[in-house]
Amino acid sequence: MATEQKLMRAIRVFEFGGPEVLKFQSDVAVPIPKDHQVLIKVYACGVNPVDTYIRSGTYGRKPHFPFTPGFDVAGVIEAVGDNVSGFKKGDRVFTINTISGGYAEYAVAADDAVYILPEKLDFKQGAAIGIPYFTAYRALIQRARVKPGESVLVHGASGGKSVGEKGIDVIIEMLANVNLSNDLKLLSNGGRVVVVGSRGSVEISPSDAMRKEASIIGVALFNSTKEEFQQFAAALQAGMEIELFWTLKIFWT
Repeated sequence: MATEQKLMRAIRVFEFGGPEVLKFQSDVAVPIPKDHQVLIKVYACGVNPVDTYIRSGTYGRKPHFPFTPGFDVAGVIEAVGDNVSGFKKGDRVFTINTISGGYAEYAVAADDAVYILPEKLDFKQGAAIGIPYFTAYRALIQRARVKPGESVLVHGASGGKSVGEKGIDVIIEMLANVNLSNDLKLLSNGGRVVVVGSRGSVEISPSDAMRKEASIIGVALFNSTKEEFQQFAAALQAGMEIELFWTLKIFWT
C-alpha cells in the first residue's frame, strides 16, 4: 500500500520578477531526503540579497520553475536519508544551502552543508548568521588574510573619505561598481580590496593599484571547499563558546 504524500505550505516562484511573483501555496509536497541528505523542519529562514537576485532572474544561477527560494534556514532535523551519520531526528541545526528551498515548512539539505546550531543562538539568529558570517570569514580570514593590528573598512555605498596618510589595510567592498575607484585611493601600501558585492561595471586606473602594490580580491562564498565550510562552522562554534559574538546584535525588520 502506497504511503500518502505529506503536504506543506511554501512560497513558490513560477516566473522571474519582483516580489509579486512570490506565490503562497498550501499543497506542496514535503521533500523526501535522499542519500546523504536531511529533512529540516524550518523554524526560521533568512532573506539575503542573493534570494532577490535569483527571484528576479538577474543572478547567474537560474533555477527551474517552479522553485522555492531561500538558502539560510534554522530548525530541527525531522528525518535523515541513507548514509547520514552525523545527525539524528531532533537535532537543532542551520544550513546555508537548502536543496528544496527555505521559504517552506520543511527543507532538504545535503548533510555536509548542515551544521549544529550553537545552544546560545535561537532559530532566528541561526537563520540570519549563516551566509553573512561565512562570507565575512571567507573574505577576511581566507582571502584577505587579515593580520592583527591591520585596519579594516567595511564599505557599502557611503563613498570615500580621508583616512590619513597611512590609509586602510583591508577594505571589504559591498558595492564595487560604485566604490572601487575610491577604494584604491583609500588603501595603504600593500592594501587589499576584497570584493564581496557588485551590481555593475566600473572604470579604474591601474596606476592606483601599481603605486601602492595593492590587490583586488574577489570573493564567492560557494567556491569554498567542504573543508573550508567546516572551518567557518568551527570558528562560529568556538566564538560562541568564548562569547566573542555577544558584543554584536542582530536585528530584523
